[in-house]
Amino acid sequence: MLDGKRKLRYIPLFYNDLENAADYIANTIGNVQAAIELLDKVEVAILNRLPIADAFEPYPSRKERKQDYYKIYVGNYVIYYVVLEEDGESVMEVRRFLYRGRNREVLI
Repeated sequence: MLDGKRKLRYIPLFYNDLENAADYIANTIGNVQAAIELLDKVEVAILNRLPIADAFEPYPSRKERKQDYYKIYVGNYVIYYVVLEEDGESVMEVRRFLYRGRNREVLI
C-alpha cells in the first residue's frame, strides 16, 4: 500500500453471490434475521480486512492466476478477494462469496 489507504471495490458477481445466499437463508430457510446478521458480518469482515488485505497467505489455487486470491471466512461462507495496484493506488477487489462446500476451483 503506497499512501496508507486502500480503496475497496466489489465486482457484480460478488453482489450476486451474496444476494443469492441471503435470499436462500431468508426465503427458502425462512430465517430473515439470520440473513440480516450474515450481511452485517460480511460487511464487518471486509472492512476489518481492508487495511491489512495483503498481510495474509494467498489462496493456493491449482490454476495459474494473474493475481493472488485471498480468503475471509464468515460462518459457512468464504469471501474471495484480490489486491491490485492501479495508478499508484492499492485496491482490494472483492470477487466472490461462496458456500464453503462448493467446488471453489471451478467457481473462482
